[in-house]
Amino acid sequence: MKVVKFGGSSLADGEHFQKVIDIVSNDSDRKVVVTSAPGKRFDGDIKVTDLLIQYANKVLAKEDYHEICDQIASRYQEISDFYKLEDTTMHTIKTKLLNLASETYVDDDHLLATFKAHGEYLNAIMLADVLNNQGISAKFMNPKDAGFLVGGEPNNADVLPETYSNLDKITFDTTKIIFPGFFGYSKDGSIYTFTRGGSDITGAILSRGFHADMYENFTDVDAIYVANNHIVDHPQAIKKMSYREMRELSYAGFSVFQDEAIIPAVEGQIPVNVKNTNNPSAPGTLIVPSQFLFNPANPITGIASSKRFSALYLHRYLLNKEVGFTLKLLQIFYKYNISYEHMPSGIDDLTIIFDKSKLTDETIKNLCNEIKKVLQPDYLEWIDDYAIIMVVGEGLAHTIDTMGEIIDSLTQNNIAIHMLNQGASRISVMIGTQSKDADKAVRAIYNTFFN
Repeated sequence: MKVVKFGGSSLADGEHFQKVIDIVSNDSDRKVVVTSAPGKRFDGDIKVTDLLIQYANKVLAKEDYHEICDQIASRYQEISDFYKLEDTTMHTIKTKLLNLASETYVDDDHLLATFKAHGEYLNAIMLADVLNNQGISAKFMNPKDAGFLVGGEPNNADVLPETYSNLDKITFDTTKIIFPGFFGYSKDGSIYTFTRGGSDITGAILSRGFHADMYENFTDVDAIYVANNHIVDHPQAIKKMSYREMRELSYAGFSVFQDEAIIPAVEGQIPVNVKNTNNPSAPGTLIVPSQFLFNPANPITGIASSKRFSALYLHRYLLNKEVGFTLKLLQIFYKYNISYEHMPSGIDDLTIIFDKSKLTDETIKNLCNEIKKVLQPDYLEWIDDYAIIMVVGEGLAHTIDTMGEIIDSLTQNNIAIHMLNQGASRISVMIGTQSKDADKAVRAIYNTFFN
């Protein structure tokens, strides 16, 4: 049995719906279909999720929302018209859209989560009706009815363990189950959404809960590529990779999955196949448990980079002999509710790397002042111009010269290395560079190992 998830671009309009219908109907093993909200139909278009956020903000501001509500309904009306559906489908969708504005919510966060979730919710209703209209037996499944329970926060949900025991009770026949992605229900019946791109998470959870043989994630690319095609021209496709390779690469910017989206599939040991809705016959990229991975011919599987980092550099003479220095530093981070990403160190030096998207200028200023006051370093510098390159491959653990080749590829291209760290798993090398050198570094490493 397969769980199949389609992204927003794959469900943007009637024409794309037809591709989805062909894919689902051509394989009887594709029993569960996870929907995203309608995405962009063309450059400059607006995703339905973004329209729903605008709708929510107008309701919160007590402004007239009927125009934006009509705009959202028109996206579903376009699909309904394409398939000449009965008016009952659109009546249901329009009613649910309008009712959002008049319901009572615990607070603004609960309101926003409920509004956002309806892009997927309504698209699942639409797809189920379209499939039945095409003679393919399908039924919409509300996550509440499936016992899809979540905790956490309204706009940052975590799946609860009870969900898996609830899903385990569901039986299958020839009818396709259409399941909206991106959200679940708290124990009090409120809608909670996952982080953006959460339909991937839903698909992975269902794959584990239903003990699927495969989780097929359909996007708008033929495969996952060794490097970003905006950085490297025509990079090679990755045919097969391990879960942990995917996690390491996602951390540094691979955009096919959010880095947390794959975790439920990892826990359930479900193979994941990333495929293209517009070219479904292409083999795509298979993501598998490490023990099922063939011996890679190339020690490098993928290269990713991210410029979202900043670094704090501290120098203090005899730092290595001072007991409690790091403890005091971590206590300061705790005081300001700051998490750090990495902390490479030397005898008299310490560099702390942060995700700068989580910090404000005011927080940075207060943090540095507090460190100067409490720790009295000889030198302190905040570095905004910081990028991290991740070079990942299961083969790294089985070669002795790969690290040298990586370093040589950078030095030969005049790229200064600010930090170098090989993880305990030995399947990844993390390199710190200046942001301006990040793209150049990716190209240099790619050319060394793939050209």
